[in-house]
Amino acid sequence: MTRRAAEVRLDALLRTACDVIVERGLANTRTADVAQAAGVSQALVFYHFSTKERLLAQAFAYAAEQDLARLDAVVRSSAPPLTKLKRVLRLYAPTGRSNSWAMWIDGWSESLRTPELEKVSRRLDLRWKEDLTEIISAGVAEGTFTCADPAGAAWRINALIDGLAVQVAVHDRVITRRQLSDWIRLTAARELGLDPTQLE
Repeated sequence: MTRRAAEVRLDALLRTACDVIVERGLANTRTADVAQAAGVSQALVFYHFSTKERLLAQAFAYAAEQDLARLDAVVRSSAPPLTKLKRVLRLYAPTGRSNSWAMWIDGWSESLRTPELEKVSRRLDLRWKEDLTEIISAGVAEGTFTCADPAGAAWRINALIDGLAVQVAVHDRVITRRQLSDWIRLTAARELGLDPTQLE
């Protein structure tokens, strides 16, 4: 197998693993399930990942990296901090029964028992907070935001969104999308000295 073919197959395996994990959950996903769904031998799955734990951790990282690529595009853009903040809040906020959020919530839960997954989860989770901190700090520097603690504000805003995401992903129709959006805007506005309408 050429290196290019191996990379293509690895990418396909990771995509398939993500689909299986969303359907079955991290705890109930077996390497045999992924192999069957991908139409390959279980030996090939072990060739690429060596253990089930490594497969799950890399699949989780693969799914999260898709979200982080979109985040990076916002952070690297030339847009002003207020525009970046609005884009990041829309990007991070859960909508409906998002597969991405189902994967994140499942990943956090399994991280309690799987050290390899915990390392990946921690690294990816911190990226969101670090990038939001960077945007808030830039907004403070240009005088758009008023915030004495950008890192603390980023953590508090993310914590609210994380909590709401659990409710939306796990409990269907417990809150409306309008409520979710309003609460996120209100919290971010309070943290940054803005009028909530500035985040619409």
